[in-house]
Amino acid sequence: MTTTPETPTHASVAALPEGVFLPLPQQNLSFEEEREVRKQELAAAFRLFARFGFSEGVAGHITARDPENPSAFWVNPFGMSFSRIRVSDLILVDHDGTLLEGRRPVNNAAFCIHSEVHRARPDVVAAAHTHSVHGKAFSSLGVPLLPITQDACAFYDDHGVYSDYRGVVNDTEEGRRIGAALGDGKAVVLKNHGLLTVGASVAEAAWYFITMERSCQAQLLAMAAGEPRLIDSETALTVRDQISGPLPGWFQFRPLWDQVTAEEPDLFE
Repeated sequence: MTTTPETPTHASVAALPEGVFLPLPQQNLSFEEEREVRKQELAAAFRLFARFGFSEGVAGHITARDPENPSAFWVNPFGMSFSRIRVSDLILVDHDGTLLEGRRPVNNAAFCIHSEVHRARPDVVAAAHTHSVHGKAFSSLGVPLLPITQDACAFYDDHGVYSDYRGVVNDTEEGRRIGAALGDGKAVVLKNHGLLTVGASVAEAAWYFITMERSCQAQLLAMAAGEPRLIDSETALTVRDQISGPLPGWFQFRPLWDQVTAEEPDLFE
């Protein structure tokens, strides 16, 4: 992925000397170029989720809206290991469940959840959901994340809780209810199920899932040790604006992108 020599205007980025720049998302891409970017980030995200141990049998999915056909999304093939997914393995499904491209079917739960999340949030490019261990454990509490750490502040007053678990998601009506619980936030805790995050890029949605899973782990550890002390609301909101958003979310994913693409270049095939 190419970069441009520009400096992000963001609170956590110090002024840079002349001639020094940070990588930024590519701009003004054609549909074909943007599609390739999204698919590459999607394949990389699956490889990283495998590394983090987020896979659980055939459960779990990350989706990316197609830039040319926004009523369709790219997703992992049903039953394929996260650790082996390549760009060429991704399948394209529309919001009616029709397979538009690919050689394998879509997970029905993935379709039921993600089609409605994408439908409810036209601003969202990507959504991520897996049955990660700490996300599952935390979801059983049926409560939101608390602002007890700097990283958890990314989700302060910006995520929902879906409390109406009814088993494996097999109908779009439950997907609609999950979309409603998500609201305009960046994530939703699915009670007795796990976590779901969204973003304006695949990188942003994947990063939020990774850091939310870790924040769930931190809160569970803190609660086991005693009563966590909360960060005050004003500070939590300030920190949220400093460390999250489309650009910070994309940028936080870059070290992981650099690592996995260097070590597993076959994901681009």
